[in-house]
Amino acid sequence: MTFRKVNIFILALAVVIFLLILHHNFLGLSDFLKRELSDSNALGLQPIDFIPEAPQNLIEKRNEREIPVVITASEDRLGGIIAAINSIYHNTKSNVMFHIIAQNNTVDHLRSWLSNTVLKNVKYQIIDFDPHVLEGKMPVDSEQTDSIKPLTFARFYLPNLLPYSEKAIYVDDDVIVQDDIFELYNTPLKPGHAAAFSDDCDSTTNKFAVRGAGNQYNYIGFLDYKKETIRKLAMKASTCSFNPGVFVANLTEWKLKNITNQLEKWMKLNVIEELYSKTLAGNVATPPLLIVFYKQYSNIDPLWNVRHLGSSAGKRYSPQFVKAAKLLHWNGHFKPWGRTASYSDVWEKWYIPDPTGKFNLIRRHSEAYKAK
Repeated sequence: MTFRKVNIFILALAVVIFLLILHHNFLGLSDFLKRELSDSNALGLQPIDFIPEAPQNLIEKRNEREIPVVITASEDRLGGIIAAINSIYHNTKSNVMFHIIAQNNTVDHLRSWLSNTVLKNVKYQIIDFDPHVLEGKMPVDSEQTDSIKPLTFARFYLPNLLPYSEKAIYVDDDVIVQDDIFELYNTPLKPGHAAAFSDDCDSTTNKFAVRGAGNQYNYIGFLDYKKETIRKLAMKASTCSFNPGVFVANLTEWKLKNITNQLEKWMKLNVIEELYSKTLAGNVATPPLLIVFYKQYSNIDPLWNVRHLGSSAGKRYSPQFVKAAKLLHWNGHFKPWGRTASYSDVWEKWYIPDPTGKFNLIRRHSEAYKAK
């Protein structure tokens, strides 16, 4: 064997040995990673505040697919969020994960309420909302203090709040769900649509007027068409509006279309130009959404947002219709935890008294409710 052949043989042998060592190390690394993943939180780096372990029988009954439900929690309305969560949780077999958007002064109270009641096995994440993101984007109007609270605009930032979710449901805190939330989650969204809303012209709402608020079922009820900026959009004033208190969001499409940036743009413009209608009675979060989603959204089943129960103290719907509704929405001034509201007895079936005693229902006979 020549010297050259010997060198080639030695080189080939070295390569084989190197590959064997590399393969051995790779197998060792693979085993190590498997052990690490099995020991770590399956949710990775998500900032989960609390995920209690559910009893085995509950796990067996619930589907594996996780349904993200986003809801905001303000201190003076905590009874609403408790009732909403309770109704959603006990009417579904789906694996619901509640993403509760709150601010620091509410977190401890909310966690105590959840952990010391029948909701102790609910899966939830409390996300602190930083109001500084709204600087320069909110009008300072003392007459609309309730409607310009920072949490009102949390829904604009869904992809930021849920960075690992592709789809989510947003609901206001003044709702009760009477059917399986999985059906709402499965609402089909058309290609290119980032959200599905309920039209204000649907059969469940167009028969009723919001007293003293002008036309709240068309764009003209929310936008000031005397302003040139609005006229340049070429949006018909008679276009049916939609309700943003309940919607299904495709967060992947939301990010692709930069929906959050678009909403912020119209918030800033409104601060400068006052683009909203002077007769506006609805939430000030609605107009930017109407502009950004103009003819670019899908529809949810009207029964999944039967609303305006809070627009007056009278009963606008029949008991039979309320019973058939899949989601009841007390949008308006008359909340079901307040002194006077239509069908507050239906809402109260899902309310859980506050174990800390801080939150009490306001009723004509308040002492009787406190004693419950």
